[in-house]
Amino acid sequence: MKNLYVISGVTGMTGNELARQLLNDGHTVIGFDNFFASSIDTVRDIVDYGNFYFFEYDLNNAVHMSEIASWVEKIQKNYSKTIYVNCAAVVHTEHFYEVEHTFTTNVTSMRSFLQQAISVHADIYINCSTSEVYSMQSWNECGGVKEDDFLLLATAEHSQRTSYAVGKLLTEFFMKDAVDKGMIKGCSIRFANVYSNHERFAKHIIPHIIDSLSKTGEVILLENSKKNKRSFLHNIDSCRAVLELINSNSALDGTVYNVATDEEISIVDLAKLIAEKLHISMPRITFEGYRASDPERRILNTDKIRKCTNWKPVVSLSEGLDMCIQSLSESI
Repeated sequence: MKNLYVISGVTGMTGNELARQLLNDGHTVIGFDNFFASSIDTVRDIVDYGNFYFFEYDLNNAVHMSEIASWVEKIQKNYSKTIYVNCAAVVHTEHFYEVEHTFTTNVTSMRSFLQQAISVHADIYINCSTSEVYSMQSWNECGGVKEDDFLLLATAEHSQRTSYAVGKLLTEFFMKDAVDKGMIKGCSIRFANVYSNHERFAKHIIPHIIDSLSKTGEVILLENSKKNKRSFLHNIDSCRAVLELINSNSALDGTVYNVATDEEISIVDLAKLIAEKLHISMPRITFEGYRASDPERRILNTDKIRKCTNWKPVVSLSEGLDMCIQSLSESI
């Protein structure tokens, strides 16, 4: 028998690719999204699948969530397992500073969604967290930060952005507590800088650069970009990590797993690489504005997930950028 998956934030970067792979493998997906940070376009190719029940619902709406629970209870007997995956998050940078948004979605509603999974006797719950919890200390010289490294929250930068990180961190405690009490199996995942060729909103850095350079041959970056470096994870690899963890019983221990690549690149070099792929020999790069409390580097150690599963990234940054550029050209 196939499984029933319930995915919040299903049109987001990890959610849409996860749904796509599951549906193509014959599983059934109940997915919902309020389009706060995405659109129906990301699942346009799968929305009419017979095994995809899509709802324009809000994780923060009790009536909507009650209806999701009713759907699950109605059909779950037809499946081997019921698996919840919480991909919902207030992710766009301008919302990091909105405490009410981040708390409601990432803390209160995540906890309610977890409680729903427990109440319908779901087998597994995967909590998608974020590398933001490492805050300004998100790298070291020993292969990147590890899941069990101490988080120096007592010295966290005094910024509203910290509310996003602390909120997501709290969800990890909910997850661990539920597993420790035998209520459900599951774990949390700290993703690092996920990107997708389905993303159409030029608010994250990669689509911003591609969109700007494609239209004008120029891109405006923050002053931070002169020194900041990142590693970028394609959503094909982020959803592969979710699936690998689901299929590893020993990994469903309530703990946290880093998911990232080892390809670090400066934001300026990223812009130059994208320009090269767009055949722009002399891109105009200007710098405006400065974002406080923005880590200079973010390097995650992924030894833990690699030891517990067969996961490793398979999409290189160069290949991922090619996919993003190709997808954009097809949409024009």
